[in-house]
Amino acid sequence: MDPLSGVEGISSAFTLAPPAAPVKAADDTAFANSVTGAIDELRSLQSESDALKVAAVTGDLDDIHSAMIASSRAAVTLELVAAVRNKGVDAFNEIMRMQA
Repeated sequence: MDPLSGVEGISSAFTLAPPAAPVKAADDTAFANSVTGAIDELRSLQSESDALKVAAVTGDLDDIHSAMIASSRAAVTLELVAAVRNKGVDAFNEIMRMQA
């Protein structure tokens, strides 16, 4: 028995699809709009968190959980926006280091 005879059965199970058509570049403003939307969302989350913090301090807040959740959402969103910004800056620096 040939040790490679089992490979033929396996390779027939996997068929390769033809290469897909090249993907067109997205609109240049799509990334800018998504970043702007993320920053606007961050601002709204931070203002909601701040309002709930003030309500908690003044004693007007009945449910402290909502203030903690809003604060955590704002913090996580801030970390995400900062990470995307850092990756963008890193990519820009890498492109600037390339030699033509």
